[in-house]
Amino acid sequence: MPITKQAKKRVRQAEQRRNHNRSRRSKMRTLIKKVYEISDKKEAEKALKEAVSYLDRMSVKGIIHENNAARKKAQLTKYVNNL
Repeated sequence: MPITKQAKKRVRQAEQRRNHNRSRRSKMRTLIKKVYEISDKKEAEKALKEAVSYLDRMSVKGIIHENNAARKKAQLTKYVNNL
């Protein structure tokens, strides 16, 4: 248990950040799933553009690692190109 006032505040801030990042990661996963669910190439390209943009934002903000984002983008692009 935190004892000092500063430690208590850090616990509150960490919880807020955890919830904020969790919702962002959830949205990211949803966008990725949408790409895989679409079988029409034109629709998949639109969904891919949105997912890639969001992955880039998440990597810049540090929610996911840059290499993780790059790997996911490559996999999505490969999937859409093979449609």
